[in-house]
Amino acid sequence: MVIDPRRTELAEKALFWLPLKPGTNVPLANGLAHVILKEGLYNREFIEKRTENFEAYANYILSEWPLERVERITGIRREHIIQLARMYARAERALIFWGLGVTEHRSGSQGAMAIANLALLCGHVGRPGTGAMPLRGQNNVQGACDMGALPYTLPAYQKMADPLVRKKFEDFWGRPLPERPGLTETMMYREAIEGRVKALYVIGYDVAMTHGNLKRVHEALSRLDFLVVQDIFRPKTADFAHVILPAACLFEKDGTTDNGERRVQRIRKLVEPPGEALPDWKIIAEIASRMGYEMAYSNAEDIFEEMRRIMPSFAGLTYDRLAEKGICWPVPHEEHPGTELMFTERFSRDSGKASFAIPKYWGPQDKTDVDFPFMLITGRRLPHYNCGSMTRRVEGLMEYLPEELVEINPRDARKLKVRERDPVKVITPRGEVIARAHITTRVSPGIIFMDFHFEDPLTNLITSPAIDTEVHTPEYKAACARIVKL
Repeated sequence: MVIDPRRTELAEKALFWLPLKPGTNVPLANGLAHVILKEGLYNREFIEKRTENFEAYANYILSEWPLERVERITGIRREHIIQLARMYARAERALIFWGLGVTEHRSGSQGAMAIANLALLCGHVGRPGTGAMPLRGQNNVQGACDMGALPYTLPAYQKMADPLVRKKFEDFWGRPLPERPGLTETMMYREAIEGRVKALYVIGYDVAMTHGNLKRVHEALSRLDFLVVQDIFRPKTADFAHVILPAACLFEKDGTTDNGERRVQRIRKLVEPPGEALPDWKIIAEIASRMGYEMAYSNAEDIFEEMRRIMPSFAGLTYDRLAEKGICWPVPHEEHPGTELMFTERFSRDSGKASFAIPKYWGPQDKTDVDFPFMLITGRRLPHYNCGSMTRRVEGLMEYLPEELVEINPRDARKLKVRERDPVKVITPRGEVIARAHITTRVSPGIIFMDFHFEDPLTNLITSPAIDTEVHTPEYKAACARIVKL
């Protein structure tokens, strides 16, 4: 079963496809929960033994999310909501996967919590073939988070607010650590515009092309006193940089990655990096040493050994063990086989129980009207990847998709007198871009779709300025727009 405003390649293979209105994931998930609660399809034994806050959650769902309201907001007929809820609740095993179409909204965090609630409600957690899992956008996003690349945690999600945890790291690293969490990326740009952030160091991320509401990001980058960009190819962000550092790519260095199922895997260097390019860790260590903090690593394994010493979930991992196959953390000691399935007996909260969240809903900030009658969704297309810095260098992929396209439903195209490959201007309250039209039933009437794989046009110049209320992820997936045929 696929739930997506756009008929994706996966939707073509699905038993059925529900084309909900953009930005209405929370109402739909809460509507499914309403059916499960009202019809008594929930797993009473699991809820009693393994969860907390069920009564408050059930009262909220039953009182606030009747199917009439859900149907009106999502555009999905209530009989289809009932059918999906029954199938999910009655299944012996069920998995929910979601991507950025859930999280890149004002209510993105609430959407993820609403989905997790569904899994708890039916006991679809902690058993093989069950669960709720976000599909990561890059191969090592999980690993970056595990290493502490979040503004509010230390490596292995150890709490920065805990003085004992902070002291452990301070003793190990020999430097004091801040007591307060840092800024999210979106807040960094706000602070740069206000003059309170003076410098940024961007590694392997083309923020000037892929972040939302790019005019604001470009303004922030242009106001910095100092911007360092470190990447394998020259990104758009380098247009604003004072220093550009060439980095080795995946096949030019040793190390490990950690994927969405927490599987840690070895990377082995196949070829030497070109020119002056170095592995990221060597560049960082050299800069740290010149700034007065010695990082005396001789190779990537030295760093991994440090990780093992300060991250309990990695304590039992070694390069020798990873030579044969990847292993899922937590691995508390070297005899431990790894943990392929989480939450079989208890959850990671202090009580050992999962707590039902109360998922609130804020609709997209942009609303369609007479001036902006379309809702623009942005995302990836199958042939290309993210900002396209790698895939646009592949001849076969460029033959398959050589340029940006604006997907328009045939009914809307007739009204606009737009034909296939006509150049059109897409206008939102933030600005305008020009691309060619692609007439397709992949999108419903009133919805248009664009990707962000090409530097011309920069699609994200016209996305919404809204951000998620909890973690400040940009609202890429819902911007009001109009189309002008050129």
